[in-house]
Amino acid sequence: MNKKNVILIFSDLDGSILDRETFKFDQIKNYILELISKQIILIPNSSKTEKEILNFNKQLGLDLPFISENGAVINGLNLINQNFPNKIILSRDLAELNKIFNSIVPERLNEKCFFISDMTKKDQIKTFGLKKNNLRNALDRKYTIPFLFKGNEIEKNKLIKILKSNSLSIQEGGRVINLGDNTNKVKSMKQVLKIYKKIEKNIKVIGVGDNLNDLDMLRNSDIPCLVFNDQFKQDQINIDNLIVSNKPSPEGWADVIKKALAKLNYNV
Repeated sequence: MNKKNVILIFSDLDGSILDRETFKFDQIKNYILELISKQIILIPNSSKTEKEILNFNKQLGLDLPFISENGAVINGLNLINQNFPNKIILSRDLAELNKIFNSIVPERLNEKCFFISDMTKKDQIKTFGLKKNNLRNALDRKYTIPFLFKGNEIEKNKLIKILKSNSLSIQEGGRVINLGDNTNKVKSMKQVLKIYKKIEKNIKVIGVGDNLNDLDMLRNSDIPCLVFNDQFKQDQINIDNLIVSNKPSPEGWADVIKKALAKLNYNV
């Protein structure tokens, strides 16, 4: 592959780059820095909040553009090109989302939704697996509302249908469900690509994820990559040319990226 081609990596964080339990990525930090030094553009695309991803950037030691809260906000594209916008908000705010949710969801379903913001600090820590400042950053949401659903699959599907018909959505991650606007990771990714293609037509997209809410992003990538996750059956995922690691994060992330770059004849 000609190195004049631009490679963009859109990647989930939890369970993809970050260890699912410790949220660390020390083992692959140098590899990530090497990729970026070769002008490969990494754009975290995560359910995490702006503060959480800024903390990831701080640990990495670089300012990366990123997409936060399941596609609700695109941050820092001006870091790629000074003529690009610094922030693009694709979602309505929490107050409006809450208002709509409470007006359209029947009580019998609403009472099966246990919102993280209403939990005790002890239960919040247990749910997120985070403590102190990290928990505070995870709860600092402006466009998505995390909750647990205690109903059955039929009831959950009814809830999804009601929300979808009213231009809301829920995204299922590894630990919680997030109520959000009619946004998602793939819509925000496409928005970034639309902007980027104004200055560069020859782009190859590598998409990396590990969970259900990443699959549409992978389907819309040139090279889709799935990091090992034992919480759902990967062999039931129907995505053409999917690269799957046999290692969990963070090593699994480096594994799939190396294979994806090899497909593009790009060696780092």
